[in-house]
Amino acid sequence: MCGIAGWVDYNRDLRQHKDMVERMGLSLAHRGPDAGAEWYSLHAAFAHRRLIVVDPTGGAQPMRRVYGEREYVIVYNGELYNTEDVRKELLDLGYCFESYSDTEVLLTAYIEWGAKCLPRLNGIFAFAIWSEADQQLFMARDRLGVKPLFYSQQSSAFLFGSEIKAILVNPLTKRELDAQGMAELLMVGPARTPGTAVFKGIHDLRAGHYLVHNQYGTHIERYWQLESKPHTDDLETTVKRVRELIEDTVRRQLVSDVPVCTFLSGGLDSSAISALVARTFQREGKGPLHTYSVDYRGNDVNFRANSYQPDADAPWVERMSKELGTIHHRVVIDTPELVAALLESMRANDYPGMTDVDSSLLLFCRRIKQTHTVGLSGEAADEIFGGYPWFRREDSLNANTFPWALKNSERMRILSPDLTRAIRPEEYVAERYHQALAEVPRLPGENARENRMREMFYLNITRFMATLLDRKDRMSMGVGLEVRVPYTDHRLVEYVWNIPWSMKFADEREKGLLRRALRGVLPEDVLYRRKSPYPKTHNPAYLAATRDWLLDVLNQANSPLLPLIDVETVRDIARNDGKNFGPTWFGQLMGGPQLFAYLALIDAWLREYNISIKL
Repeated sequence: MCGIAGWVDYNRDLRQHKDMVERMGLSLAHRGPDAGAEWYSLHAAFAHRRLIVVDPTGGAQPMRRVYGEREYVIVYNGELYNTEDVRKELLDLGYCFESYSDTEVLLTAYIEWGAKCLPRLNGIFAFAIWSEADQQLFMARDRLGVKPLFYSQQSSAFLFGSEIKAILVNPLTKRELDAQGMAELLMVGPARTPGTAVFKGIHDLRAGHYLVHNQYGTHIERYWQLESKPHTDDLETTVKRVRELIEDTVRRQLVSDVPVCTFLSGGLDSSAISALVARTFQREGKGPLHTYSVDYRGNDVNFRANSYQPDADAPWVERMSKELGTIHHRVVIDTPELVAALLESMRANDYPGMTDVDSSLLLFCRRIKQTHTVGLSGEAADEIFGGYPWFRREDSLNANTFPWALKNSERMRILSPDLTRAIRPEEYVAERYHQALAEVPRLPGENARENRMREMFYLNITRFMATLLDRKDRMSMGVGLEVRVPYTDHRLVEYVWNIPWSMKFADEREKGLLRRALRGVLPEDVLYRRKSPYPKTHNPAYLAATRDWLLDVLNQANSPLLPLIDVETVRDIARNDGKNFGPTWFGQLMGGPQLFAYLALIDAWLREYNISIKL
């Protein structure tokens, strides 16, 4: 994993702007703490920061190769899990390799097949390739968007980077928010609509798309999408195929020249990944697996079960660690450090995110990075297999909006009248929701219930999962930790997409199909443990800290937050500890304390990033 950045400009000699390109790369040093380099030509310049995982000596970037009289240069962030398969194809075609890195295989695959190389790749990636002969830039992003890639056109300058900060470093970029950005921030956030980046004029390249930029303009094309077709396998065959795919993708994702660990919460998803990795380690004589879990000081006293979080993780983590014989590391976070890390997590995101859900993950990953560079995590199983309560709750299924954000009316009442008029919040969310539904690949003849479930899965895979993958990338790469997510393997996603809800909900259980597929991998009690989300703090000290922070912001006459909100309404919500706002306003984990932190982070973000608002 790495950080990439670049600048293409047909009106400038970029060899005269080396300092700026170097600064763009340095802004991503946290993503690649092991090495950094730049490459320049007349109209293109690349910067790369490297996190060494595979081929320490042969995988340096930017990587330049010349075939015949044609020169190509690549910067790449990601990991290919079928490197040797693609390498063999290219060897059979007569190519030779100077390294065993996946970077060289990817560049060579592009040289041979162009954009048609993308369907051949199994992995997570965001990369840019410059063809000197064509004076053309090619960029692509993996199918599910695990790896980020942002870009911006500023007059003749085309800028790109793994994170928005690499683009903002360049003074050609304006730090502005317009009405759309404000609507994203206050009505869609902490999610983002695919393709947007909140900042005016900055975009993310959507998952499963590639981009071509040359002197004639910029062209974006989709190379992968979910396809709806009848599922013809019976339940027994389906269970077997799901098991095979999960086992294969976990095996593939263990490729590494540095130690690999797993995240272990004691839940179904992470326990399965850990069990399969532990088995592989044992079979290959690699020694015991290291596993990591996160908890919060005081949760043993303050934890209160609810419909979203039925029980605490700690006993289940201990159960699985003993079962698998892992060396387990329990990372316990205290409230003061959780609060202190909120600003750091915002900087890692380049905008306000999931508050303590982010800052805790950042601290967790920092602890893991002390001993490991690569980890496997259970993200995405809930979106792929239907694990969230909103897949089953009628109020969510019947809501004419995103099921993880049902409190739009609550959000709207905290906005200032002027901002409400400018962004038209209700209309904006409705437009984004129906835009998402319009993308759903339909299956002719499907009944209304199955059609609705198909919509739900599409919304979750392309919108909610994207938010969690963003979070995982920014917080882990913020400390130089590579996290792999086996459940996002496109072969698994494609297969499960067409499995009917009646099978996915086997045994009348959330993720019932996945549970059946994992029989024999996990103990029965863990296999049928109720879903529990990523743990959060239940310490009242966190509520007090975020509430007091927000109240302090509200008392500052020069706060850039104040014109955006109904100050007295927000003050009243804060003074009531969020009890008059609603239990959750985004996903399962964001309630009153997270609202307070989110608004306070908006204030800090607008100040620190020196953002102007032009509605």
